[in-house]
Amino acid sequence: MEFEIWYVFIGIAIALNISVSVFLIRRDDLETFQKGAQILIVWLIPFFAAIGLWMLNRSQDVPAKAHKSFGGGPQDSSGAGSAGGGD
Repeated sequence: MEFEIWYVFIGIAIALNISVSVFLIRRDDLETFQKGAQILIVWLIPFFAAIGLWMLNRSQDVPAKAHKSFGGGPQDSSGAGSAGGGD
């Protein structure tokens, strides 16, 4: 029974490492050296590196949300723009 549990963990680690390695190979934003180094890290530190590098690279794909400027731009307290003179 104990050996069967190790086989399951090893199988999960191999499947996870293969899937993250393929994910890294298919990325266009990484240079060849970066891909090789990250894949090497995935295989040297099975679970943590695979999940961590997948999350790191995946977060690069999420588009940044545009933030509105606080206050809505240059206006005085009456709501009129402050850019023009009233003479």
